[in-house]
Amino acid sequence: MSTVTLRDIRKQYTDVDVIKGVNLDINDREFVVFVGPSGCGKSTLLRMIAGLEEITSGDLLIDGERMNDVPPDKRGLAMVFQTYALYPHMTVAENMAFSLRLAGVPKAKRHERAREVGRILQLEPLLDRKPRALSGGQRQRVAIGRALVRNPKVFLFDEPLSNLDAALRVQMRIELASLHDSLQSTMIYVTHDQVEAMTLASKIVVLQSGVIEQVGSPLELYHHPRNLFVAGFIGSPRMNFLSVTVTDVSQRTTTVQLPGGETVTVPVQPNRLAVGDRATLGIRPEHLRLDQTQANLKGEVMVVERLGGETYAYVKLPGGDGDTLVVQTEGDSAIQMHELIPIYIKGDRCHLFDAQGEAIPKAELHPLAHL
Repeated sequence: MSTVTLRDIRKQYTDVDVIKGVNLDINDREFVVFVGPSGCGKSTLLRMIAGLEEITSGDLLIDGERMNDVPPDKRGLAMVFQTYALYPHMTVAENMAFSLRLAGVPKAKRHERAREVGRILQLEPLLDRKPRALSGGQRQRVAIGRALVRNPKVFLFDEPLSNLDAALRVQMRIELASLHDSLQSTMIYVTHDQVEAMTLASKIVVLQSGVIEQVGSPLELYHHPRNLFVAGFIGSPRMNFLSVTVTDVSQRTTTVQLPGGETVTVPVQPNRLAVGDRATLGIRPEHLRLDQTQANLKGEVMVVERLGGETYAYVKLPGGDGDTLVVQTEGDSAIQMHELIPIYIKGDRCHLFDAQGEAIPKAELHPLAHL
């Protein structure tokens, strides 16, 4: 069993608060990803768990035991850094087994462990090579192997794929997911890349300015963001946002006026908005439709991205606010730059956020509403 518990964890440098009271439960065998923009505190939080940063206040527990004052090497953790930090004069096997050598493990036993880990990471043919003879992806696997040989309670990853090119990042994401599945270990992973977070995590922790904005599964955060920050950060391309005005409120729906004058009705709970209030309407690119008969918006296509499987159109809406939408269409769409296109926004696909940027919960639909 390998659990990590954070209770009101804070980090302060002189008079600057970096981590501002984080509470989090990481369960056994979870793959938890800390995600957020640069400077949000995610790496600092990871280093506090590792024991590389002192905890200003609060409690860190690993398997129920308080670890605030326990040295890093006694916490039962292993960390993989952004840089590979391999010893150039050592072979792959020697690099992976170096921590065992420092711990006084006999040579035969540590070489056996290095071969075992090499087999897991598909490094067996490379065990006698030096780091200079390896590719970037192979070096990163060696860095992971160096952590794996120790049989840690928890693996910590600090942006381990950021130095790899796009193709290798995809390959390494697959390998990390497969490794977690085979080891069934607790893993904590830091990244600023929300695609990595969505594809790897069983639980995502979204951070901003040293505060947790939301914790949940990838799909929970994608479909039920708590606020504008989470809605805009999770998803690629990001969620579209439009400034709207409330025109009607009922027990199960709120109607808002779109740029251009048309309206859309969104099924959200009452008592959060009133007629005349300003709000933000959010809708993801894949939920927009090009539909001449039902269109409630029209805009000019400014840029077209053709990615093969899908096409993204960046559309400028009329009016002085300069609102733009990203619309996802089929890969073979004939849409062209400067074309005026009709866009249909369906209310039950939308999210509404109040003036403070907080999401308004969706309303329970009446069981006979579809009849």
